[in-house]
Amino acid sequence: MKFTSSKWMVFGAALAMTFATVNANAQSVRHRSVVKKNTAGGTTEARGTVATGANGGTVAHGAGVTTNGQGGAVAARGTAVKGPNGGAAARGSYVSKDGQGNVQSGSAAAFKGPNGAQGARKSTTQKNADGSVSHQGALEVSGKNGSVQSSGSVTKDANGNVNGQRTTDATGKNGNTYQGTTTDTNGQITHSATCADASGNSIPCKKP
Repeated sequence: MKFTSSKWMVFGAALAMTFATVNANAQSVRHRSVVKKNTAGGTTEARGTVATGANGGTVAHGAGVTTNGQGGAVAARGTAVKGPNGGAAARGSYVSKDGQGNVQSGSAAAFKGPNGAQGARKSTTQKNADGSVSHQGALEVSGKNGSVQSSGSVTKDANGNVNGQRTTDATGKNGNTYQGTTTDTNGQITHSATCADASGNSIPCKKP
């Protein structure tokens, strides 16, 4: 979808306005917005708000919508939070259509805690006019108790056939590891997994 790239334009415009006010004085709320014609023949509307607390915490939000005058449109939004003790989190999402029945959406998020824990996730979904659908996603989280990374995808073709797969790797605080894969082929689910101790020796995988 050629128009899909416009999501970055509207998302960037919204966030640019949001963080333009990030230097606001403590314990304040500021807001900006704009509506204008764009070079694609449509309209772009964006807005941003920043709130800063007396303790130094900040919340920023931006959102925008743009059209191309030919049935295509993109809507995007993002929010970021920063705490006074060093914790932070952010998320964003978008939906776009090309006016021909094709729709794409996506989202992402991340966090970092004051104690060192951190994580992130992202996903995209494509729905086509012929009825086919595809989805991809991934996440990772780490902290004092270990880490997890997982990613996967699923597709449905125009005839209704579904195929998907997800892989997951995890490491516990004691160094034990888990590696697993789950596959879906038109409803036939298969799963395989291996586990090892901190020295790499194979161990049984315990069921939760």
